[in-house]
Amino acid sequence: MDRYRGTRTAVVVGGGMAGLTAATALARRDWQVEVVELGPARATSGWGLCLTGPALRALDELGLADACLAEGYGMGVITHVDVDGEPAGEVALPRLIGARRPATAGIARPLLHGVLYAEAERCGVVVRHGLTVTAVEQEGGARGGEQGSEQDGRPGSEQDEGQYGVQGSERDGGLVRVRLSDGTVRQVALLVGADGIRSTVRRLLGFESPVGYQGQMVWRALVPRPSWATGIHHFAGKTDSAGLVPVSDSGAYVFLTENGVAQSVLPGPELAPRLRELLDGFPDRVREVGSSVSGAESVVRRPVLTAYLEGPWSRGNTVVIGDAAHAPAPQLASGAALAIEDGLLLAEELERHESTAAGLGAFVNRRARRCRTLVDTSVAVVGLERSGRHHEAYPLIDACHRLMAEPA
Repeated sequence: MDRYRGTRTAVVVGGGMAGLTAATALARRDWQVEVVELGPARATSGWGLCLTGPALRALDELGLADACLAEGYGMGVITHVDVDGEPAGEVALPRLIGARRPATAGIARPLLHGVLYAEAERCGVVVRHGLTVTAVEQEGGARGGEQGSEQDGRPGSEQDEGQYGVQGSERDGGLVRVRLSDGTVRQVALLVGADGIRSTVRRLLGFESPVGYQGQMVWRALVPRPSWATGIHHFAGKTDSAGLVPVSDSGAYVFLTENGVAQSVLPGPELAPRLRELLDGFPDRVREVGSSVSGAESVVRRPVLTAYLEGPWSRGNTVVIGDAAHAPAPQLASGAALAIEDGLLLAEELERHESTAAGLGAFVNRRARRCRTLVDTSVAVVGLERSGRHHEAYPLIDACHRLMAEPA
């Protein structure tokens, strides 16, 4: 790490899974960390997700796996069902945190966010909402964002540079000067962009990462958990595909992948009736679940977007992680695992290396192949689903679960 006499300081942009995990892992290694998040406090997007074995393994290293398991629903098997409603195979997921603990867990996004948020605050991380980054300048390097607009006389700037900046010989370590959207400035040893697939930090650093729409819209809705749903179920349909993931003893979320449609937005009142209509084309169990889809407040519809940042994800003492660097399609249920792994392994590599820049380079080298494989495979699975070749997609999904079970 950089040999500072003072505290090592970091700004993390984005208060999602990658950002909060990175902030906690850094704070535990004596970094002073500030998270800036554009959204309001405690707000999350979507209803539920799967914490697969690799996600639980990374959370276990942070001592958070049991807290997440207590909030979610532990499982061990994915059941594939064909278009006629007949079983098409099962995938036993690897148990990576011990034989007596679940292989994976469904969890409501707000509950997972609550666990990560509380731990970050417990470790001393300061989280500020309604903010993002508007300009970045590295010592000896180019600016990104607002050109020539950094006026230290703005109200609050000097106070913030003192509280969250670096003092004395820390200025010899190659600092990052960050302007926030409220006009205040930070001078820090590390800037982490964990601000999603349309990352502002990535753009300010000059990194190009096209975002691709994969011709699918994914629906999700909260429903009561049927008694037969003790694991993940995936149902192949004649046109679309659907599934069910328990998230508690009483609740689950149903998802439907709508194939071959243009990216669009539907009015809120149309969401629940349209989802019920789409689910009605599946076998009995799916229609049973569909009948319990209620109002628009329980239904979300999102485009399937993917992205992968070619080349380095870091520049000097800045780096992008999570969906800002690699965003797979949801079919592999591994986006959360990649994001949480990123946060943990970023802090590990920074601790192992003499300089921040060297640690960031080692982090990217460690992560690139794994993340690229997941993104590419997820795109291949989307293509097979869109052409109705579900049986060819299942082995790819199984292979990715085995890949992700390997050490990160």
